[in-house]
Amino acid sequence: MPRYKLTIEYDGTPYVGWQRQKNGLSVQEVLERTIGAFAREEVTVFGAGRTDAGVHALGQVAHVDLAREWRADTVRDALNASLREAGGVSVLAAERVPDAFDARFSARKRHYLYRILDRRPPPTVLKGHVWWVWRPLDVPAMHEAAQRLLGTHDFNAFRSVNCQAKSSVRTLERLDVTREGAEIHIRASAQSFLHNQIRSFAGTLKLVGEGRWSGDDVEAVLASADRTRCGPVAPPDGLYLTQVDYEA
Repeated sequence: MPRYKLTIEYDGTPYVGWQRQKNGLSVQEVLERTIGAFAREEVTVFGAGRTDAGVHALGQVAHVDLAREWRADTVRDALNASLREAGGVSVLAAERVPDAFDARFSARKRHYLYRILDRRPPPTVLKGHVWWVWRPLDVPAMHEAAQRLLGTHDFNAFRSVNCQAKSSVRTLERLDVTREGAEIHIRASAQSFLHNQIRSFAGTLKLVGEGRWSGDDVEAVLASADRTRCGPVAPPDGLYLTQVDYEA
């Protein structure tokens, strides 16, 4: 069966997350319905990452097998024509890939962005798409503390109690904190992340930005591997899956 790689953008606000669930509409379900109607067959879409309710994507990657071979641009355009009615989901690209390609297991690196709006006035246009923190945050201190988390560590302190990963050891390749106008951007890159890992980073680094914690405190939490010592988990609003890398 021909396999297609899809690059997808979506606003996660109205959805229960990427993965199909019984408690509401997911991005995966919307795509499966749309592709199934187009191809006139029942399909399963496999994603590179499972984003939570309210989390957004600028470059989610998925794959799907179809019984018939179609031109890639026909797949993209036909899906977008139907997805406009559902709202909040767009297929940026479609391409034919070898059967060995797997959106999840072939991924070599995932990139995420977390956006914090630290200003006194609340967001209007950006509501639901940033974490609003009305206090000014110390970005250099946040970035310095973030560098303490780079490398291979047991990140048990920074994952959800519901995380299903067998091991909490991960290699964090990037965790940069920068000022972008009125926003603070936290950019994280690794082959894979634990459930709520980046949102836990963001919540912890906010404490550093407020002057309540130091880089040493962050390092101590990491060494403890104790989830109860982590900072509060940041809301999903500011989190975006921006890109997934594969071998050329």
